[in-house]
Amino acid sequence: MAQYFDKIAYRYDAWYQTKVGQYVDRTEKRLIFSMIKTKRGRALDLGCGTGNYTLELYRRGFDVIGVDLSQKMLKIAKAKIPDVLFIRANAYNLPFKKEAFDLVLSVTMFEFIHEPEKVLNEIYRILKPGGEVVIGTMNGKSLWFLFKRVKSLFVETAYRYARFYTPKELESLLANAGFSDVESKSVIFFPSFFPFVGIAEKVDRKVNKKLKNLGTFIAVRGVKK
Repeated sequence: MAQYFDKIAYRYDAWYQTKVGQYVDRTEKRLIFSMIKTKRGRALDLGCGTGNYTLELYRRGFDVIGVDLSQKMLKIAKAKIPDVLFIRANAYNLPFKKEAFDLVLSVTMFEFIHEPEKVLNEIYRILKPGGEVVIGTMNGKSLWFLFKRVKSLFVETAYRYARFYTPKELESLLANAGFSDVESKSVIFFPSFFPFVGIAEKVDRKVNKKLKNLGTFIAVRGVKK
């Protein structure tokens, strides 16, 4: 997968400049940061890519480190935030000491790992007691996912190589790894070609708790005991 992301790194951020990309980005960030209870301290952006969430954590005052397997993605991220440390590392074997972080955030990485249990064990190891993990990923049973999956049959996209989860599956993974206070929410209830972004955002704000099984983007949170 690192080779694939190296290949698309130079054009990865362009999607965030589109109307749909801007809507998705601000909607997902609104959900992610509404779930993060930690307000300061040391944070790890695991699977940081080009540094989209690393930059947001940095702006919010966290002492943040970015980790990814794609060297070209990391190069772009470093150019955005020169003051932040970015490390090329495997999520199965993170180069950090036990209880090193207050927060681990991982957005759109879990789709591309084969052994999520191993990664969650590593996250649990490097978190301080009372530290939290927040994971964002695409819902495997959403309408948008089905559209993207069909599209990937004809055009090579990252979705061709990905594995997706339901909210319940993610909650179970975190609980089995030893995390407590596990909860999940989701947003984005219309597919990418929906023309009325304003309406979509209002729906996202109102029903992300009640319809968490239907939203395109899932966020799940857990706390280390």
